[in-house]
Amino acid sequence: MARKVIWSPLAQHKRKKILLYWIERNKSKDYSRKLNKLFIQAANLLAKHPNIGQLTDYPHVRVKIVRDYLLFYEYTESAIFILTIWDSRQNPEKLKLE
Repeated sequence: MARKVIWSPLAQHKRKKILLYWIERNKSKDYSRKLNKLFIQAANLLAKHPNIGQLTDYPHVRVKIVRDYLLFYEYTESAIFILTIWDSRQNPEKLKLE
């Protein structure tokens, strides 16, 4: 049974910001559409197989790689909570899961 996927407000904000950045940079929505599809596919995969993500230093938090981005998430029996999306090319000291 697949879990329900719940995007935190922070994850929703970061995803929107990432997609808008690529629209502006490429002057096209094509790449953003593909990237968003990858985010959704990864979240749906996690809903079915939540243990495929790598454990992190944060208790109960796992990470799934999607291109250059990291999806940080937690899960329960009924839901996957996408906490944030992080561009892995950034300084890791900036990362906050709050």
